[in-house]
Amino acid sequence: MTQETALDAELDEAQRVALDADVDVLQQGARTWAHLTVGQRATLLRALRTSVASAAEDWANTAADSKGLDRRHPLRGEEWLSGPYSVLGALDAYVDTLSKLADGRSPLDGVTVGRAPGGRTRVSAFPLTGLDRFLLSGFSGEVWLQPGITPNTARANAGLAQRSSDAAGGVGLVLGAGNITSIPVLDVLYELLAHNRVVLLKVNPTQDALVPVYERALAPLIAPGFLRIVRGGPEVGSYLTAHRDLVHVHITGSAATFDAIVWGASTGSEAQKAALRRQENRPLLHKPITAELGGVSPIILVPGEWSDADIAFQAEHVATMRLQNSGHNCIAGQVVVMSSEWAQAEQFRTALRRAYAAAPERPIWYPGSASRMQQAAEDYPDALVLADRLLVDVGDDQDATALQSTEYFAPVLGIVELPGTGQEFLDAAIAHANDQLQGTLGANLIIDPATEKSLGTGFERAIAELRYGSIAINSWTAFGFITPTLTWGAFPGNTLDDVGSGIGVVHNALLLDGVERSVVRGPFRPFPRWLAPGSLSLSRGTILPKPPWFVSSRTGSAVSEGLTRFRAHGSIAVLVRTLVQALRA
Repeated sequence: MTQETALDAELDEAQRVALDADVDVLQQGARTWAHLTVGQRATLLRALRTSVASAAEDWANTAADSKGLDRRHPLRGEEWLSGPYSVLGALDAYVDTLSKLADGRSPLDGVTVGRAPGGRTRVSAFPLTGLDRFLLSGFSGEVWLQPGITPNTARANAGLAQRSSDAAGGVGLVLGAGNITSIPVLDVLYELLAHNRVVLLKVNPTQDALVPVYERALAPLIAPGFLRIVRGGPEVGSYLTAHRDLVHVHITGSAATFDAIVWGASTGSEAQKAALRRQENRPLLHKPITAELGGVSPIILVPGEWSDADIAFQAEHVATMRLQNSGHNCIAGQVVVMSSEWAQAEQFRTALRRAYAAAPERPIWYPGSASRMQQAAEDYPDALVLADRLLVDVGDDQDATALQSTEYFAPVLGIVELPGTGQEFLDAAIAHANDQLQGTLGANLIIDPATEKSLGTGFERAIAELRYGSIAINSWTAFGFITPTLTWGAFPGNTLDDVGSGIGVVHNALLLDGVERSVVRGPFRPFPRWLAPGSLSLSRGTILPKPPWFVSSRTGSAVSEGLTRFRAHGSIAVLVRTLVQALRA
């Protein structure tokens, strides 16, 4: 008996009938979707925005409760930003793109398009509104297209499937992520708008509590048959991936799950068959698949002359990259790459230990994460245990292989050292990240403005060598995740046989074709320190003393909720109160 047959046998007849009925509704919905004009789709998204805004509070509270964050927990704000806030921003951006297309314009009208190193085109994709320029001053984002794509080609091709909106794309399957609540919804939107595919969304069992919220929030898509939402475990996923009437699969998850879908189980009696299929290039899955699968993300610290305040701020920044959502993020920073010749290395280590230990405690809630924590403790028995988290400082006599090849998906952070300073260190660190760390989803780099200036063109040349789908400079790649006009996905080049961090991109609300990567930049120093003499001429100005997503932000929860409520309803009074809270962070 094959794996698929064995799993299918666990589905009773009522489940099969219900799933088939959902697919039938969606097939009719696909025909209806193909008859909608781009302008009508923009109108539908406006209605969807209203329903998402109405469900935002219930959404954020349900998500926080499901993760064990009680009503007074200081990190509940994470669920506002990574849930409804992200979806509302995406809807606004998609409406703008569709409105331009409906008027016969390119989504890139009014957007700066220029050149990047290596024959690439860069699209200045954030900020695009005056409000974003104010609230998120100091932050910017670019999408770099693959070498050879010219600015004129980029403008002509922007719009993807919406340039032929009457071409029916059929019904696609989205296997939803289990860690971040906006991911399934953002993936649904991308299927609809980038590919003209209506969607059957199977939520991860960790998100079951949110299904009623999703159903209310996404009602404008459900009612006309553009979306159906189902629950279930691996047996439901197996039945649906093999369903003859579903034309495409998109998954956010692990490489092991991807391989099981494409090749078959890698354990038990089916392992040998799966290995033979892979060897003979005979995948089980006979339809296209795209995926976002995570990886081991580096945090490269370029040595410079940092003040005590710089060191404390950036230590909190690094701690946030690992500890947000208890480390249950595909984009969580895991390996800090430092220079062994940096005069302030030990000072930074001390600050990082302090920041890492001081962050609020929270449950390790994601299934399997406790065992991965145990694995990390066994891999590195001398790791420093700080509250509910591990800090691994890999010495000269230790092997960093486990740290650099295992996505722990838990609060485990490691430090490795390389020799050199300046350009020598930067080039070595980028080569190390490219060659030694598993995956190509996201990389983070922290550099002070004076050091970056001293490197000249060598800095951007080095960034061009960094083979990751999302790169953050003095920011965290999660900022790119919540910015809808940027793209999200692995660096191009992965295959079914060697999937790495995945295949394809999502988000991408400008509907750009031929994407290679997104590059985010943030301020090295927060408000008001960037105004100090000696910093002003080089620094990026920002109004934020501490970003609300920092796990150390005293008012992060209130600010995150306030920003979401303002994006949902546009109340100036809410914005003013939120800004006051932000200044108290």
